[in-house]
Amino acid sequence: MVCFYRKLFLGIINFLELKNQSFIRYLKASASIELCFHSCILIIMDKKEDVYGKFWQYLSFDQKNLILEGQYLMNEVIKNNAYHFKDYSFLVFPFAKTYEGFLKKLFYDVKFITHLDYISDHLRLGKLLSPDLVNKLGEKSLYKKIKETTTKELADKIWETWRVGRNQIFHYFPHNLKAINYSEAEKLINQLTTTMIEAYERIYLPQMKVS
Repeated sequence: MVCFYRKLFLGIINFLELKNQSFIRYLKASASIELCFHSCILIIMDKKEDVYGKFWQYLSFDQKNLILEGQYLMNEVIKNNAYHFKDYSFLVFPFAKTYEGFLKKLFYDVKFITHLDYISDHLRLGKLLSPDLVNKLGEKSLYKKIKETTTKELADKIWETWRVGRNQIFHYFPHNLKAINYSEAEKLINQLTTTMIEAYERIYLPQMKVS
């Protein structure tokens, strides 16, 4: 998880839209974030055009806030292990919600979906990402578009991250509560963020170079 913070913090310190000074003071006071701050300075010195910084700037204001709030939960609320929860799924929620918003924005920006799809309350992203529905959906399949634009590996990764990091976390199954421990929550958060960064780098950036 430290690796994720180290990479993403380059974007966070450039996030001038964040006006909550007390929250900024918290970020600077947090031991783990402070470590990342120094690491980030090294990144800036080594490489100004950093893909992780670009990714952070690409996220919407609300998506950035969700990630910052998720980080706050992990570093302030949970860090002292004052209480052991039976289910740490709530830690994943902000990142899973960001993942859904990010994918919709990404697919709209590269013209995989229309503006009407993007603003629709009825867009079923999971259905469009499913490899099992490619034949049924045809050209509407996002899995097919990702595979043709990049690789099957990335299409599978985006789908798998959606399945385990969003669907299985958000839904309640009476026969299987799908409770997760802290370590599993941390692993899912890392999977969600690294998948977003890879999708941005391999789908969005090449399209922008072409246009």
